[in-house]
Amino acid sequence: MTATEPAASDVTAPAGTAPQPAPGATPPRSPLIARAAAELVGTAALVAIVVGSGIQATELTDDVALQLLANSTATVFGLGVLIALLGPVSGAHFNPAVTLAEWWTARRGGAGVTARELAVYVPSQVAGAIAGAVLADAMFGEPLVKWSQHDRSAGNLLLGEVVATAGLVLLVFGLAKSDRLRFAPVAAASYIGAAYWFTSSTSFANPAVTIGRAFTDTFAGIAPSSVAGFVAMQLIGAGVGLALVAVIFMRGKTDGGTSAA
Repeated sequence: MTATEPAASDVTAPAGTAPQPAPGATPPRSPLIARAAAELVGTAALVAIVVGSGIQATELTDDVALQLLANSTATVFGLGVLIALLGPVSGAHFNPAVTLAEWWTARRGGAGVTARELAVYVPSQVAGAIAGAVLADAMFGEPLVKWSQHDRSAGNLLLGEVVATAGLVLLVFGLAKSDRLRFAPVAAASYIGAAYWFTSSTSFANPAVTIGRAFTDTFAGIAPSSVAGFVAMQLIGAGVGLALVAVIFMRGKTDGGTSAA
């Protein structure tokens, strides 16, 4: 769920030694197949955590508040670990909304994924999300694929998805703009954990995860009929988040009229 930084510039190395990256520079990017694998595995693991912890919670208690607490706590820890592990490989998007936002910023002259990378990342994320839901169901002896009956089509829930996704995009790209992406594992996981509780939708904030969760008729599921509305609101939320980033992190002008660093 973190934004990708530009590759480091070349540095001069003594004769007979391999070039080394400058201190603090971003290492060369991994091959696209490695990044696609990281996005697939990371998204699968994320959905397995969300769905699996939801199933476990409902088996342990009938208290819905405790179920949500268990579900959100597992998600916070799991997401933080996944971003820390896979962020250096793919940027740890695990989320088509974040990938699309990065592609959009790259089109406008910023750092981000290319159209080719977008075309690889998004299917990997969706496939991973579906695989993660099936894996969680398998671990708990549930039917491997059973469409969710959990309707989430109410207008207040759709508004919650706009808010949740806008906040996530603002966080990720705000960290990138302020050169604080090193805090992404803790910050992104903490935000999602909080958004479980302060948004009416419990913060899906992720089109791939939304699709994956339609495949499981358990605590974390979403009815297939509700998926399109959630995804549409998430994409709107991503646009709102980018607009907020542009306003809040606007570069100032120097006396000479040039943009300040």
